[in-house]
Amino acid sequence: MKEDLDPRAAGGERFGGKVCIVTGAGQGIGRATAKRMAAEGAKLVVADRAVEAANETLTRLTNAGVEAIADHSDLSTFAGAQSLMQVAVDHFGRIDVLVNGVGGTIWWQPFHLYTEEQINLELERSLYTTLWSCRAVLPYMVAQEGGVIVNVGSSVVTGGTMRVPYALSKGGVNALTLTLAKEYGTTGIRVNGISPGGTDIPDRTTSRFTLKPGVEADPVPDQETYRSEARTRQTSLGRRGRPEEQASAIAFMASEDASFINGQILLVDGGQ
Repeated sequence: MKEDLDPRAAGGERFGGKVCIVTGAGQGIGRATAKRMAAEGAKLVVADRAVEAANETLTRLTNAGVEAIADHSDLSTFAGAQSLMQVAVDHFGRIDVLVNGVGGTIWWQPFHLYTEEQINLELERSLYTTLWSCRAVLPYMVAQEGGVIVNVGSSVVTGGTMRVPYALSKGGVNALTLTLAKEYGTTGIRVNGISPGGTDIPDRTTSRFTLKPGVEADPVPDQETYRSEARTRQTSLGRRGRPEEQASAIAFMASEDASFINGQILLVDGGQ
């Protein structure tokens, strides 16, 4: 039903008829973004390799009368990202907006305690998913002479602790955003990003320790102690963010309201 979508849209139709892919749409910021864009008229591709979570988002959208499909490709690989884009084009005929929302810290600990495997897995989740998705979507957007990419980074890049591989990943996402914006702006493609601060995810169904369906990582010793230490810096607003607040910023950057904004990273961190 329509009331299950984001009321912040206030009846706006900034994405009327546009085909929007949201990765990581099975929960949290990704799900909130899919709902917000749907409330503004988008046709949605709900992308998340967590099948049940993605299908839950899809059900909410279709029950509200939204034209949407789900895809469960593994975006940590180029082949998976290519598959997602092909599914979208086969079904809808084009791709107008790509929101790269996949990512999230797996482990909190001092950098010297990370193993090689842990570092690779952090990069795979929070950098390569965005890198491959951008690479896979650009040929379609270049051919249609237009499109928008919004990459979700993190404020941890400028002040996080106990998460060096994740910070590196999101720093890479920011660099990707800036360089692609410069390279592709004259083709009609805009590329921007947002940097969320600490955001509560009340609908989390997929544990951050789920590396792939059926594969769980073991928490490191003192995980929660390190995590608590990393979160001691408070925002100037005195609270953590909500997924819908991040989705509002993403929707703005993806819309024509931001048509003269390119290569920018918007901090959405409550004044952290």
